[in-house]
Amino acid sequence: MSSSPLFNDRTEAGKQLAQSVVNLITELKASSVSASPIVYALPRGGIPVAVPIARQLSCPLDVMVAKKIVKPENPELAIGAVTSEGHVLWTQPRLFPSKYSPVRDEALRQAQEKAQAQLKQLAPGRPDVNPEGALAILVDDGIATGMTMAAAAKALKAYNPAEVWICAPVAPPGLLKSLHRWSDRVIILETPDPFMSVSRFYQQFPQVETIDALAQLQQHNHLLLSTRRQSPDNP
Repeated sequence: MSSSPLFNDRTEAGKQLAQSVVNLITELKASSVSASPIVYALPRGGIPVAVPIARQLSCPLDVMVAKKIVKPENPELAIGAVTSEGHVLWTQPRLFPSKYSPVRDEALRQAQEKAQAQLKQLAPGRPDVNPEGALAILVDDGIATGMTMAAAAKALKAYNPAEVWICAPVAPPGLLKSLHRWSDRVIILETPDPFMSVSRFYQQFPQVETIDALAQLQQHNHLLLSTRRQSPDNP
């Protein structure tokens, strides 16, 4: 495949993804799906991608925080993922024999604490929403292994939304079957092979700082609330 990036930056990728999401929602409104959407970003990189989607849908933008669980001796190797609320998925449930369970439990504890800390940092920008009965649209800037996305989808399903959608600009083609198993619908713009890493497919892929992620959350939800208050349909 060409080594040229597929997207300029996360915002451009988000705008392209937004159009695909809107098109599918428009198609489905003629059939069975009419639930109100809520967009959930995986922070921090998923937030700039999710903003254009939430803006196009005029809906709230929230976050779903999940962190990889890694082996202490190899921080690059993900053995699972956990959300801030404690929803866990393991890549290989039998990876740790019983005598190694303290190692596994400590790795899990550290990952969940990181997720909880990040959620606390972003809390001031979160809207007061409940995904029960809603169309929960889960967004990231790309999917490599799918572990954090899967844990996030599992957490969202616990709230009984009408549907959970997984959406990202790019993911490996071999992961599509798993993505469909974890969600009701999947929207992936590009499935390059070989995949290598998410950053490879962006011209600009800087780290999204917490202060910037929080600002984007606050700005979108504040503008949405202001617009709804000014709407003539709002009593």
